[in-house]
Amino acid sequence: MARINLLPWREARREQLKQEFLGNLGSVVIGAGLLIGIAYFFMSSAIEAQHSRNAYMQKNIDSLNEEVQEIDALKSRREQLIDRMNIIQGLQGNRPVIVRIFDQFVRTLPDGVYYQRLLREQQRLTIDGTAESNNRVSNLMRRLDGSDWFSDPNLTAVVANPAFGEQANNFSLAVTLSTSATSSIADAEE
Repeated sequence: MARINLLPWREARREQLKQEFLGNLGSVVIGAGLLIGIAYFFMSSAIEAQHSRNAYMQKNIDSLNEEVQEIDALKSRREQLIDRMNIIQGLQGNRPVIVRIFDQFVRTLPDGVYYQRLLREQQRLTIDGTAESNNRVSNLMRRLDGSDWFSDPNLTAVVANPAFGEQANNFSLAVTLSTSATSSIADAEE
């Protein structure tokens, strides 16, 4: 006898495959959710760790920036102190030179000539004064030219001054410090 199955086995098989499919689909969804959750946990912990490292680095960078500013301020102050020391040393070194220049002014001053004003600009000296006569001004210029400390006397103005005498004149002349005086000034600054 032949056996014929008249039960709806295809429907039962379909239902069974559907159940298996839904079970597998649920497992995959749950597995994917767990995987995503674990990945999110690791990524958030990595991001948090990086934020803490960034905060630590920023804190150290800020402290280093403060130290750099302090160092710059100290360097600036050091430069100012060095400049002050150089100025003081230059003034100390020029003291004997200025005394010698004034000594030379006294030595080259002939009788009847009076200085009213002396002005120094770099290596150039301007002298304003009064002389009893033009001969005295000429004598002063010869003496200045003959001095070791002065060179190139140049008379810039002569004006009559009757209040001082008949032949009296106010004069203005310029003279240059000679190279020996300049070298003495340079030696004094060193």
